[in-house]
Amino acid sequence: MEFSLYLLQANDPLGGMANFIFIGGIIAIFYFFMIRPQTKKAKEEKKFREGLNKGDKVMTIGGMYGHIESLDDNTALVKVDTNTKIRFDKSALKPLPEPAKAK
Repeated sequence: MEFSLYLLQANDPLGGMANFIFIGGIIAIFYFFMIRPQTKKAKEEKKFREGLNKGDKVMTIGGMYGHIESLDDNTALVKVDTNTKIRFDKSALKPLPEPAKAK
């Protein structure tokens, strides 16, 4: 019985620093798996929108395909059919998806 009392009274060798190390590790994992990829994706989207030119083939976030007829500061006129042109906000445009590779 005396032995169990000694175990209960034992001091933590790190003095509570283990909790801070554990929390720091969780924050680092959260940063590298959640925040960093999201900011990288946002930078790529911003670079795409800034690099849009007349004639580029694009897809809207709703899945409509077309090519750019003209550009303004925040909008783009997209030709989706022979006589059909629709004005979209630049944030609603994304590049065409990569074609699937054959296995």
